Amino acid sequence: MRPPENLYHQNIAQDHSRSSCTLNRCNLSPWIIGSEEFQANPLPVEIDGARATDGSLFRRLDGIPDPEERSRLFHDYVCVKFGLNEKIERRGKTKFVYSYLNLLRAWGADSNRQAGAVLKAWVESRFGILATYHNGRLADDAAAREAFTLDRMRGSAKSSGVLMQLDLLYTFCQDELRRRFPNKFSRILYRGTHDPEEYVIRNQPGSGDDSSRRITLVQLNNLSSFTSDPEVAWEFGSSAWEVEVPLAKIVFFSGLLPKSLLTGESEHLVLGGYYNVRTLLC
Repeated sequence: MRPPENLYHQNIAQDHSRSSCTLNRCNLSPWIIGSEEFQANPLPVEIDGARATDGSLFRRLDGIPDPEERSRLFHDYVCVKFGLNEKIERRGKTKFVYSYLNLLRAWGADSNRQAGAVLKAWVESRFGILATYHNGRLADDAAAREAFTLDRMRGSAKSSGVLMQLDLLYTFCQDELRRRFPNKFSRILYRGTHDPEEYVIRNQPGSGDDSSRRITLVQLNNLSSFTSDPEVAWEFGSSAWEVEVPLAKIVFFSGLLPKSLLTGESEHLVLGGYYNVRTLLC
């Protein structure tokens, strides 16, 4: 259900009153986007300048009815704008320009390496939601914090311009979600996990057969992988969660780009923060 207009304006007013306390590059403050209240009452999120700067692209996309054609046009546009098919010389070796596709592929292999650090840093800079995990809990693991800083620096050094590519990807993703799921503001997604220490859990689930007793409030990392298939979630963990995810917090989903570019297990990349999750039973 769409949040009522008075709630939207109330949150916007609160957002402006706290804007001096937060830094990001979108229309809502981190405390709104990352809250469990946002999960229940999602609001539109826009990265500052992303749509206006490339308005011609989004106007062209609006006139194309076929999603495959839209995805090809989007990728071709990003390739031309950022020279992704151009070769560069570095230390006597010829390489292609590093792109958002490199990041997405590397994330799928291991989200706790350089590409993962770059993506998490992008979330921090655009949405103001801080990373909480990178090869360890960042709040209380000095080695993990150092590794995150180094991976972010090294990854950023070879991915100049990729943050703006990610801005476009998020904006394109949001438009596609609105087209493919009209009048919807959230999706049920699933996440499997082997690493409960990765999360901050604010309340433990109770016991009993009532499903409402298995609801847990969890703080997820600022960028996390989900799937739309519950069977796939079990392949990635000894436990699995069902989560109602606001469309505004989906950065990428399998099927957004041309099939020849990326494959995945119905994967979705989702912005973090606090979520009420329901533990699935085996």
